[in-house]
Amino acid sequence: MASLLDLPEGVTLPHAPEFFETLLQDGKGMRVERIVSWGHVTPEGEWYDQSADEWVVVLEGEARLGFGDGTEHILGRGEHLFLPRHVRHRVLQTSRPCIWLAVHAPELARG
Repeated sequence: MASLLDLPEGVTLPHAPEFFETLLQDGKGMRVERIVSWGHVTPEGEWYDQSADEWVVVLEGEARLGFGDGTEHILGRGEHLFLPRHVRHRVLQTSRPCIWLAVHAPELARG
């Protein structure tokens, strides 16, 4: 069985796209995915503005996120963040590698 920390083939090549792998999903809009970034960032001027809540945890590496209100948040290994739906955000920096686990759902309970 492959580890969540395994790097997918080709992700370290120049200009390779960020890697997304759906691990679990249901018919009600819940999706769990593994994301592998290798220095990837959100293109300048683009924002995520998702219609579902998202919870992310960094399994390996580090990421810096920027928000529409001008704030930034750095996530290191083992750190997590809840992103309510329609909170504009973008990825400003990721390490090589940065391995994330993300849970998307129409409504996630904050605990």
